[in-house]
Amino acid sequence: MIIATNHLLMLTSISRFFSKTKQASVCLIGEVNTGKSTLANRISNDFTGQDMSAVSEIAHETRDIIKLEHVNFNTDGKKLDLTLVDTPGIATSIDYKEFVGQGIPEDQAMQRAKEATAGIIKAIKFLEEVDVAVVMMDATKTPFDQVSLTLMGTLEMNKKKTIIVANKTDLPEAKPDLIKSTFPQHTVIPISALKGEGINDLYASIAEVA
Repeated sequence: MIIATNHLLMLTSISRFFSKTKQASVCLIGEVNTGKSTLANRISNDFTGQDMSAVSEIAHETRDIIKLEHVNFNTDGKKLDLTLVDTPGIATSIDYKEFVGQGIPEDQAMQRAKEATAGIIKAIKFLEEVDVAVVMMDATKTPFDQVSLTLMGTLEMNKKKTIIVANKTDLPEAKPDLIKSTFPQHTVIPISALKGEGINDLYASIAEVA
């Protein structure tokens, strides 16, 4: 009886070990207005039923790192205890006058520019802590800009697991194949974060890489 009980306890312990949900952090990062917050909300809604980030047509709506912890990510039979991270849009420069031109009072525009600049610095530093970087690119634009090339170079230098998302494929001018040919050494997933197109391919890629 004692032997049988000990055997059962051992099997239970082994089962718990192999069924343990893996923890991973996934960071959405990329140039401003590539759709990071839209994708963050899409993922959050799919797995938690709630929005995560504010979305606006005005640039730099997200000016600080936003974390959503303990997302029960379950796809293709793989379970992850996911920390989803939305980051401020990366830009080479931020001019407060652009916000003024969009109807924001000058004092608020200057504060917004200051916060956005600080957020960019924080986002770049935060990459050292994440397990997987999901780099958002606008498929309607060429991927040869300074931000994308510098960001990808930084991730490669730090040997970070990286998935490139070619977003906005619902738009007729989108050219996701151009992004694929520019970064052939990386996984590129064409999606529309707004419409949900290609989102399951992204989930499968996250499950594979994390």
